[in-house]
Amino acid sequence: MTDTNSKPENQSTPLFPLADRLRPTRIEDVFGQSHLTARGMALAHMVERRRLSSAILWGPPGSGKTTLSRILASSLGYHSLEFSATIAKIAEIRTVMQEAEAARHQLGQPIVVFVDEIHHFNKHMQDAFLPFVEKGDIILLGTTTENPAFKLNRALISRMQILELNPLQDKDLEQILTRAKQILVQNKISFPQLSDRAHSLLLRYSAGDARRLLNGLEMITRVSTETDAVFSAEALASILQRSSRGYDRTGDDRYQLISAFHKSVRNSDMDASLYWLSRMVSGGEDPLFLLRRMIRIAGEDIGLADPQALRICLDARKAYDTLGSPEGDIFLTMATVYLASAPKSNALYQTEKRMKKIVEKYPREPVPLRLINPSHFLASQKGAGREYLYAHDYDEKTTPMTTLPDSIRESLFYIPGKLGFERTIQERLSFWKKNKKAMRNKKKS
Repeated sequence: MTDTNSKPENQSTPLFPLADRLRPTRIEDVFGQSHLTARGMALAHMVERRRLSSAILWGPPGSGKTTLSRILASSLGYHSLEFSATIAKIAEIRTVMQEAEAARHQLGQPIVVFVDEIHHFNKHMQDAFLPFVEKGDIILLGTTTENPAFKLNRALISRMQILELNPLQDKDLEQILTRAKQILVQNKISFPQLSDRAHSLLLRYSAGDARRLLNGLEMITRVSTETDAVFSAEALASILQRSSRGYDRTGDDRYQLISAFHKSVRNSDMDASLYWLSRMVSGGEDPLFLLRRMIRIAGEDIGLADPQALRICLDARKAYDTLGSPEGDIFLTMATVYLASAPKSNALYQTEKRMKKIVEKYPREPVPLRLINPSHFLASQKGAGREYLYAHDYDEKTTPMTTLPDSIRESLFYIPGKLGFERTIQERLSFWKKNKKAMRNKKKS
């Protein structure tokens, strides 16, 4: 049992917040990014050569983006300044850029401008950096949790290195946790022992994020006064007050997981489809975002092999709108099961791409006169509708007349697959083709 004064001491210690106080100051102390920090790799090479270039550090929260940016600027002795893209204004950016330009001429060295969460800047604000990066007045270091390809201007990206950071693995989190505990002991701050289940829960809660790991440890340390007692998983869960979902719907997770879901459904892998769906739903993803993707899958990957797939998705969306979450979540599962088990065909998707090329090749072909209604005397004088054949006047319900522009020689724009209802469509197309051919041959004879 510790002294009764230990709890207030833990709460008021200058060591907290842990995440800030334990931030590494040397590149070799950064865990989990050896593909960038190991000898000969990009960041280590910059430090070794003492030459820094503009870069975007892209990765999930708590992976070390801000830490590495600060280490680069401080270890190389560059003058630097930083601001957050969530609160900075365009006027502030322009002022800073003018000061950087003046400092470059005075110091003979560029200033490092560190921008946290750079994806929050709009296109106009990002453009303000461009000329100063090009002239070498600044070295721009930006961090982002969003995919730069979607959030940053191409002109800016083309002048910067993209350095992608990985989520921290459990072995990395274990090292960080060990170091944090050592620091706590050195500062005579008490903390409890974690049960095996609580230890595992803390790692799951962290979800590859060092900041969340240290915040979790800090919460445990603040509320505990008994170092001999074993802290249970139940006690930890009540402190954390949230489940470990490992999904960031505002970052790149959304695009990676929805891609995994789409590809699993396309591959008719039921278990994988349901897993990725559940990951996103439990992570708080907008169900309407998922249902919109399912509607697209119904057209792109199933199409007319099973026309009912689209109806199921549209009905699922309507049912979800009626009930909302959590009752309506079952309709997402229903639609996923149907899509994953349905016969697959990308014939409509291929047709869509094929027709774009055809229209690009023949953009202004005139409508054949035989298809134009003779609605006025000028059209009649030109021969509009003169050779038109009405399909219902024929027993075959089709005619030998061609309805494509005469200059278009390509055919077979839509090629149905061999599964499901598309097999029936193929039979129908063959029927019409056979009848048309027979009628044309009869006309020639």
